[in-house]
Amino acid sequence: MDVILLEKVGKLGAIGDKVAVKAGFGRNFLIPHGKAVFATEANLADFEQRRSELEAAAADKLGKAEIRAAALTALASVTLTAVAGDEGKLFGSIGARDVAEAVSAAGVELVKSEVKMPEGPLREIGEFEVSIQLHSDLSTSIQVVVTAEE
Repeated sequence: MDVILLEKVGKLGAIGDKVAVKAGFGRNFLIPHGKAVFATEANLADFEQRRSELEAAAADKLGKAEIRAAALTALASVTLTAVAGDEGKLFGSIGARDVAEAVSAAGVELVKSEVKMPEGPLREIGEFEVSIQLHSDLSTSIQVVVTAEE
């Protein structure tokens, strides 16, 4: 299935690229999320008329992501507390949702899907480097400090 990308999609292509994708990926993800349209002559002509508008929207998204990245860099670290045993093992775990909520509470808006955990959920106390993917072109990291609840 051939589609025309309406925005940059990581590891696939940039705005305006005509790419061949598997039918399920195109029908179930790209087209419903507004990231692509079917590669027909009518859609190609329509895209060429809207190209500057789509490129401006993409530049705006990247600018907003850069502002959020600067705020995350200024934040530097976030501390989470959890119930832990004597040996430093958590009773439970700290996941992407917990990190996103803690960063949002600290003043920088972040959603769970932007948090990339190093090796799954955190299951012990300590300091961890967590990657944050704000845009397909922009990622940063934040220090997550997990402490035992007293």
